[in-house]
Amino acid sequence: MNKDELGKIKKKALADHIPIIMDDTLEVIKERLAKNPPKKILEIGTAVGYSAICFTEFLDEEGRIDTIEREKDRVQEAKENFKKAEVENKIKIYEGDAVEILPTLNEKYDAVFIDAAKGKYPFFLKESLRMLNKNGIIFADNILYKGYVMSDYNKHKQRTAVRNLREYIKQVTENPNLETEILEVGDGLAISKQHF
Repeated sequence: MNKDELGKIKKKALADHIPIIMDDTLEVIKERLAKNPPKKILEIGTAVGYSAICFTEFLDEEGRIDTIEREKDRVQEAKENFKKAEVENKIKIYEGDAVEILPTLNEKYDAVFIDAAKGKYPFFLKESLRMLNKNGIIFADNILYKGYVMSDYNKHKQRTAVRNLREYIKQVTENPNLETEILEVGDGLAISKQHF
């Protein structure tokens, strides 16, 4: 991976106000994945590809990342960024809506990173669990959503997102096959490890 290019990609994304994974969130994920490098990672929400590029560092030698993005411009920019960072052979990008693409995938993944439409998190969880390997791990970013999720926030504009993030937390904490922790790093990170 070309670290200089990664720095430039990060700088440009921040300048363009494109939401990318926060450094402290990335650190936590890095710690978890370093213990047991995944062979396959699924990322829901590519944006400009910054997090996927970062994740290539934690992969098993033969490892691969599948990532999904629906915004055409971002898909294009992500592809260019993968080339610049010299990781295009490790990442496959699916262009389209994750709600339509996920049900068509039948892969098995060691790790899933959810960072897309907040109102769809429960659906993303259901699909992720279907494809998660034994002892696999799901990271859900922005789970506390500016603090709204744990407060009595009820403004109309974000109501659906907040309700669905609360539903996601409920499902991962009540699922007997998952061990879940909610961390206050970045904008909140839920880490759910599957154990049978």
